[in-house]
Amino acid sequence: MSTNSTGPVSASELRRRVRAAEALKAKTRELAAAKALTAREAAAKAAKAKEEADVTAREAAAVVLRLFANDAELVSELLGVPAEELERDAKPVTAARAKKVIEELRARAERPRSTLPRKPRPDAAGAAYSTSNIPTQVVTTGDSQADAA
Repeated sequence: MSTNSTGPVSASELRRRVRAAEALKAKTRELAAAKALTAREAAAKAAKAKEEADVTAREAAAVVLRLFANDAELVSELLGVPAEELERDAKPVTAARAKKVIEELRARAERPRSTLPRKPRPDAAGAAYSTSNIPTQVVTTGDSQADAA
């Protein structure tokens, strides 16, 4: 039945339409509230991730300055970051925390690397490859047949 009917509407039909409109309003409110909660949770997660990234960046700035004997100009030139920004980022990091991060980096650097065989990169097609595992053909002068080396 159309909502713009020209005939009289019964009381029961009117109640049904009012209930349907109220149900639609309630469902819309529920969806809006759920969306707001989801957005707030996502924003909180993003803020936490940003804070962790900021802390990591500050610690990295402090560590690199410490490893380069606080030569902010040299580090600035190497990284392409203004020296003032590096110093500002490194300032809130304590010396003890910087030392701890340096120790973690040294321990990581001392760990033996895994010796997994590497696959050749597709963009390095013209590059020289190690031919130790690639069979080569050698032409012998005696019988002119190719042998695998």
